Amino acid sequence: MADHTHHAIDYVELTVPDLAAARHFYADAFGWEFTDYGPQYAGIRNTGSSGPPEVGGLALGESPPAAGGPLVLLFSADLDATAAAVQAAGGEVVRGPYAFPGGRRFHFHDPGGNELGVWAEA
Repeated sequence: MADHTHHAIDYVELTVPDLAAARHFYADAFGWEFTDYGPQYAGIRNTGSSGPPEVGGLALGESPPAAGGPLVLLFSADLDATAAAVQAAGGEVVRGPYAFPGGRRFHFHDPGGNELGVWAEA
């Protein structure tokens, strides 16, 4: 239990229509690594120095993601380079980059239609 915090967000799952394409996109855009759990699920490995061994997963699903759900935000030390990496990996920047109180951010769609955001300090 030492790697988990009571009542904290502990794990995020993204439903994707093509598991192989999603793995490829997130590996290319963000350098994510995965643990395979069969043909329908891949765990997102925590590559940091502390915390749980996995921070989320990609789950194979048939229905497209619903708009307006929770927004997962990633942090970037170089927002413009990250936006370019998302586009080069096959993602679509759908908003920004734009300023907000505390920094800048953009939103993107992954190849499966999930919307995520990336932010950076000002």
